Amino acid sequence: MKKITLIIAVLALITSLATFFYSQDNSKLVYVDVNKLLDGYKRTKVVRAEFEKKAKVLRANVDSLVTDWQKELKLYEKERSKYSKKELKLKQELLGNKQQQINNYQQAVQKQVQEEDKKATQTVINDINDFVTEYGKEKGYKIIFGASGAGNIMYADKSADLTEKVLEKLNSGFEGK
Repeated sequence: MKKITLIIAVLALITSLATFFYSQDNSKLVYVDVNKLLDGYKRTKVVRAEFEKKAKVLRANVDSLVTDWQKELKLYEKERSKYSKKELKLKQELLGNKQQQINNYQQAVQKQVQEEDKKATQTVINDINDFVTEYGKEKGYKIIFGASGAGNIMYADKSADLTEKVLEKLNSGFEGK
């Protein structure tokens, strides 16, 4: 009786170990390289080009204002000997106020450009995150890690890298829109 119990216990142990290792193999841990997805995703290039176009217009406006101010300053310096003390003081105040307004506008433009850049980047990241979520569900993955080169995944076997597969499907989905 003890032999049968021992044999059954050993078989149960072997079966549970086999089940454990088999289930471990089926729940493969996989990852995607987030930087490669961002760089390789075609929508990133489209969104980036739109952003650069907006930013260029905003910067051109600032450059135009600065150029006009510099012309006024040169004219003032050239003709300052013709002005009375009162006119000099008034001209200096006007030029100073205009410079301050340009500086304020320039800071506002920089802030707007940063916000637009952040918004554009977030749009692409949301796209990628949504796609990876659906891809993981479709393929039955329990976890898909995102490697960004910041040390969150220090080593992974290349066979666990889904980046190219995900990027290919992500781009084909974008081109189909």
